[in-house]
Amino acid sequence: MALLSGVLLVIFCNIVLSRTILSDDPIFGQPEQIHLSYGLDPTLMVVTWVTLNEINDSVVEYGQIDMFDKRATGNVSIFQDNGTEQRREYIHRVVLYDLIPGQKYFYHCGSDDYGWSPLFWFTAMRNDSNFTVRMAIYGDMGKDNAQSMARLQEETELGHFDLILHVGDMAYDMNDDNARFGDQYMNSIESIAAYIPYMTCPGNHENAYNFSQYVAKFSMPSSFNTYGGDSNHFYSFNVGPVHVVSFSTEFYYYLQYGFEQIGNQYKWLEEDLKNANRPENRAKQPWIITMGHRPMYCSNNNDDECLFTDGYIFVRIGLPFIQEYGLETLFAQYGVDVEFWAHEHSYERLWPVYNETVRNGTEGAYIDPDAPVHIVTGSAGCGERHDPFGVPRPWTAFQNNDYGYTRMNVHNTTHLYLEQVSDDQHGKVVDSMWLIKSKHGPYSYF
Repeated sequence: MALLSGVLLVIFCNIVLSRTILSDDPIFGQPEQIHLSYGLDPTLMVVTWVTLNEINDSVVEYGQIDMFDKRATGNVSIFQDNGTEQRREYIHRVVLYDLIPGQKYFYHCGSDDYGWSPLFWFTAMRNDSNFTVRMAIYGDMGKDNAQSMARLQEETELGHFDLILHVGDMAYDMNDDNARFGDQYMNSIESIAAYIPYMTCPGNHENAYNFSQYVAKFSMPSSFNTYGGDSNHFYSFNVGPVHVVSFSTEFYYYLQYGFEQIGNQYKWLEEDLKNANRPENRAKQPWIITMGHRPMYCSNNNDDECLFTDGYIFVRIGLPFIQEYGLETLFAQYGVDVEFWAHEHSYERLWPVYNETVRNGTEGAYIDPDAPVHIVTGSAGCGERHDPFGVPRPWTAFQNNDYGYTRMNVHNTTHLYLEQVSDDQHGKVVDSMWLIKSKHGPYSYF
């Protein structure tokens, strides 16, 4: 008992010490901006961090309870910001192998010669699909006015979530002040992302210098068993009964970075969804959930796309003139269950909708809906404040303009529960929904 108390005291002290404010004169070689992401299977976890000085050692020591009996090494890459100072940072990635699924591990990262991070912990993913997966989901959280941050930190450290889905737009903007905004933001989310996997997709506020800081600093998994780089734009992973698909809506709007990216992503999405629908795979992960930044449907009145096209039409039906790469038909054809979006600084739950037509749905529970359910959750808090709503559309089920975030529990193969938490109302649940499906797969019009 004394040993356990000592460990808990050390953990508590390290949580406090980890909440440091980045300075321009860092301790030489000290790890910062530490965050986790899932690997390609439950025996893996990826630890990513930054040093502001050139350190060539990338080491994670980890183990159970009170010892570091495992040691993993990784690699370091250089990120050079394109701002006026051309600042350099050193990105360290280490993959932890041979984890016992469901086991809790303690870890720190750094190097023998230049120092270690505070002590953190995580729980390796279970390798079966018969457990409740608990997620927090949100987009558009900035360095300033990050209203939901404190509540997310507390709920994470209390063990309420298994992972985070951040649906684009971070820091506002990561490149500002020669990338110091990005550094400060990544340090602020360390108290969340160093404990549970922080899974992301890019938004328009990551676009600077061809999304270079976003690509450099995150480590999302690719099908080629690599992490980071272009895989941060689109990737998928399985957790419990859920297949999560993350992709970039920004390819449709930043064509100057390469038109071929849209086609590559679309081809990858089609192959990934086709594979997820193989009978043996859909039996294990019946729920397919997507996240992309700009919503197919929205009702806000300060956004031309919401006002005049009911949403981001390039994403929904494809690029103009060629009418290709639209995702609404693709996602419905392969039976996507829930689609998460952000970009609008508000929360909106839609009725099950396809081709601007409500298919079915009743308040409180959607039972075997004949279309995907869209959720827009971009109200975590940023310097741009709120986006007001206009007239509700026929497919609008619920709107809320409080700062907050979404919680979702996938209980089993048939039942999913979602709720919206208001930070303005001190954690009150302002919306909730059950999605109940006796079967998963393509909808009736395919």
